[in-house]
Amino acid sequence: MSAVNDTQTELAVFLLTGIPGHEDAHLWISIPFSFMYAISIVGNGVILFFIKTDPSLHEPMYIFLSMLAVTDIGISIATMPTILGVFLFNTREISFNACLAQLFFIHFLAKIESSVLLLMAFDRFIAIYNPLRYASILTLPRIAKMGLVCVVRGVAVPFPLPFLLKKYQYCRGSVLSHCYCLNQDVMKLACSDIRVSSIYGLFVAICTVGLDSLLIFLSYVMILKTVLSIASRTESLRALNTCVSHLCAVLLFYVPDIGLAVIHRFGNSSTHLLQILLGYVYLLVPPLMNPIVYSVKSKHIRMRLLRVFVK
Repeated sequence: MSAVNDTQTELAVFLLTGIPGHEDAHLWISIPFSFMYAISIVGNGVILFFIKTDPSLHEPMYIFLSMLAVTDIGISIATMPTILGVFLFNTREISFNACLAQLFFIHFLAKIESSVLLLMAFDRFIAIYNPLRYASILTLPRIAKMGLVCVVRGVAVPFPLPFLLKKYQYCRGSVLSHCYCLNQDVMKLACSDIRVSSIYGLFVAICTVGLDSLLIFLSYVMILKTVLSIASRTESLRALNTCVSHLCAVLLFYVPDIGLAVIHRFGNSSTHLLQILLGYVYLLVPPLMNPIVYSVKSKHIRMRLLRVFVK
């Protein structure tokens, strides 16, 4: 990689990394990865099909679930070419511009998923706190506006990241830590002053994942307060049971996301393998598990599935 001038660098390619030390097993590792991608795309596609074709599922909770499913499909499509390319065909090279495009879409879709999980927490709070006004508060026009705000925030927040990375010089090698491009990973290869990107990246993390997780936590504090005020134990458990699927989705998304961000900023060589594994969990597990969890826990979707396979 050669510098063109003081502000720009002409980059040919970055080199993606699979699992260091296990290159001989990459073909075998690609098999479960391929199954995970297939299940993620088919599972979320089935959820979308059920919600679209079944009028009984045209409720706010399932509309938010359809937003989550679309985002999960987008994340799978954004990462599948490079991850399977490395493990199946040992195609490690990715051009600089393609890398910037991929990292933008990954961060863009991750921010949307975080926003949707927050909206789903708000949905559960309204359903439990004020069930009589649930449908009148979460109307279709209002839900559409919420979805539009999620998309606008998802685009606006990570939009400067590729432009900040593009102006740096890169002289610390070209090997990335993952099979895909992330802002934190590319930024480490720059030999320019990266304080602006580092501060902005921290600002993005606090204003999206940090703020959303805090608001979700406060939503569940209010939900617990409401549930504990219900006299009937059966009704309390029934109300909490409607939140189990969402809680699983929240934990599947935020735990690896926060862990990966912390390791990227404060980790050392001894945590490199953990960083790689968390990177796969962060992008592969939520799209895989969300449709499974909601299919198991949601009575309407479960019955819809049973009607497909059992006459």
